[in-house]
Amino acid sequence: MAQDRYGLPVSCGGAAVAAYVEGVDRVLSANAGAEDSFDRALGAEPGFALAHVGRARALQLQGRVSEAREAAARARALAAGATRRERGHVEALATVVGGDAPRALAAIREHLADFPGDAMVLAPATGVYGLIGSSGRQDRNEALVALLDPLAGAFGDDWWFLGAHGFALTEASGWAAGAPLVERALARSPKNAHAAHAWAHVLYERGDEEEGARFVDGWLPGYPRAAQLHCHLSWHLALFELARGRLARARDIYLDGIRPGVSLSPGMPTIADSASLLWRGELAGGERSPGEWRAVADYAARTFPSTGVSFADVHCAVAYAAAGDDAALDRWIAELRRADAAGRLPAGTVLPVVAEALGAFAHGDYEAAIRLLAPMVEQFVRIGGSRAQRDLLENTLLAAYWRTGRPEDAAALLARRLDRGPTVPVARLA
Repeated sequence: MAQDRYGLPVSCGGAAVAAYVEGVDRVLSANAGAEDSFDRALGAEPGFALAHVGRARALQLQGRVSEAREAAARARALAAGATRRERGHVEALATVVGGDAPRALAAIREHLADFPGDAMVLAPATGVYGLIGSSGRQDRNEALVALLDPLAGAFGDDWWFLGAHGFALTEASGWAAGAPLVERALARSPKNAHAAHAWAHVLYERGDEEEGARFVDGWLPGYPRAAQLHCHLSWHLALFELARGRLARARDIYLDGIRPGVSLSPGMPTIADSASLLWRGELAGGERSPGEWRAVADYAARTFPSTGVSFADVHCAVAYAAAGDDAALDRWIAELRRADAAGRLPAGTVLPVVAEALGAFAHGDYEAAIRLLAPMVEQFVRIGGSRAQRDLLENTLLAAYWRTGRPEDAAALLARRLDRGPTVPVARLA
């Protein structure tokens, strides 16, 4: 029987398996073309259930949810006669595509107990946007490391696992813990966008904005704009430029590769990266651009007509607050509060409180922003995203402290960062 790149059996062979392995590698490296690879596999073997569910996962990552679910249903129907490993693989990924996160994570754990080296099944649980990263758990970073640590032996020196494991360690334990693994991942597969992304985080956490800008600026030109992480890696480059004081360069990057209408990424990274960069640019001393904010707020309203994805929810609040759309922000906060009261917010109360604080800050009510944000600092992690992304909230609180003449509180907030070294581009004047 043929095998995939991880030595797991596959119930077909020849061109179908070669195209399938290529598609898996493209998914795992966040490169473009995975759907085409799976389509070629299915052209050679139309009943290939693993290729159908791989295609479903690729479509889900593009935000094409209905197509992804159709492909997952087809995979489930075809998997009935497959091996136990293939049936478990299909069921786990089809559950991921179906959107039931707790059931999906349970299916992943069950499958990995018997097949610990099944990378495609493990992948949806990894990363800051994965099933654990978006769970709303206070200990989500530690929980991901706890999942990955015991699997390291099964993957050895695999480039995908090294990058995923290294990124998880960076988030949970600091850049020094994750850097060696991420370096090995990049050395083994320089075109692995997930590892390039993880290395950008190492450099950010290390406070090395010069090397960060050099690295991302040199890596991005060979990466297709339509690929999964192009918008987000552009955000990292712009963030390094903000840290270097190059506000005009950061804005050019925003206009070229991040803003709505230019970004080819799905809705969540586009709204998060757009709103975050504009807000942080203003915190760094840049001028407000009402037209850009209006475009981001309009995109938020079109793409996320209701709450439900915590990390997107907070950035929609950023967009409405900065655009001065008080009616939209008030509606958003009220919807978040209703969801919280009904127990439907994985992140809990921190989400509506942060949204209200962002509105207060945008109105120049820094005292209210402090009153709301300061008690929630330890819970920011529940909203999701990376430490670099959540610095938007800490930097907002930091700016509020400085603008209300509280340097001691500002210093205490900065002291929490311990071994972190990111430059904090926050202008001290209102």
